[in-house]
Amino acid sequence: MKKPILYLIVSLFVFMLAACGSNANQTSSGKKETGNENKKTEELTIQHQLGETKVKKHPKKVVVFDFGVLDSLDKLGVDVTGVPKDNLPSYLAEKYSDDKYENVGGLKEPDFEKISSIDPDLIIISGRQSEVYEEFTKIAPTIFMGVDTANYLQSFQENMKTLGEIFEKESEVEKELAAIDESIQKLKEKAEAAGKNALVILANEGKVSAYGPKSRFGIIHDEFGLKAVDENIEVSTHGQSISFEYIVEKDPDYLFVVDRGAVVGGESSAKQTIENELVKKTKAYQNGHIIYLDPNYWYLSGGGLISVAEMIKEVDKAIQ
Repeated sequence: MKKPILYLIVSLFVFMLAACGSNANQTSSGKKETGNENKKTEELTIQHQLGETKVKKHPKKVVVFDFGVLDSLDKLGVDVTGVPKDNLPSYLAEKYSDDKYENVGGLKEPDFEKISSIDPDLIIISGRQSEVYEEFTKIAPTIFMGVDTANYLQSFQENMKTLGEIFEKESEVEKELAAIDESIQKLKEKAEAAGKNALVILANEGKVSAYGPKSRFGIIHDEFGLKAVDENIEVSTHGQSISFEYIVEKDPDYLFVVDRGAVVGGESSAKQTIENELVKKTKAYQNGHIIYLDPNYWYLSGGGLISVAEMIKEVDKAIQ
């Protein structure tokens, strides 16, 4: 009688151990599966100028309409699916003109049919597309990442940190921003020590407009440390229309010129337009301080990790 009872007890004990092991395995497997699922569906809520958007981390198919964002993603090693191929900045054109990347229309005329066919996970836009933001949101989660020129540096930094969060490139972004911040501080010290003033103008088909502090190109004054020759320039997207007599009257130490035609019309005519008999009377001309800024960085793709770093270099090289 003792042996059957002993066998029964041992059998029950073995069965219980097997059952516990099975439950433990199921629990472990369940947790792992849930963890993976959470990772796949993890979302961020992005606050931006045009609203609030839920974005999944690591979006696979990304359409980018802002060239500053495109240059930043390129710097961070994040690939994209679609870009507007008209007027690509020269330093990005060779890569992104390739058929590998879908052409999603123009900066002001997006090809919504093409974008919809891509079925993107994320669309990133800026000022030139803001009026059709709602159309983008019907296709995919859309965030606005244009730079707030009234607070350029902070806005730029926030945009880059947002990209870092979305694509889990936080450490890379912090490293790039730290280098840019250090360069700006050195430039600012140099500019303030020089004690010179400056005027920033946009040349476009024979017409000239001026930009002052808090404007599209106001970073030269607001962050780089060069005093504005005129603190009362109207802040607007297209600048304040001015005459050549105005330039002579203000007589800036430095005259920074952004040539729109060189990147939009395909012809550079700024030098011929600006260096006329009137402007030749200014200190800027006579001291060799008329600086033609690269419009690829300043006009097409400002607010990027590459473009901002290059903008700093250009101004730093100009100041003596």
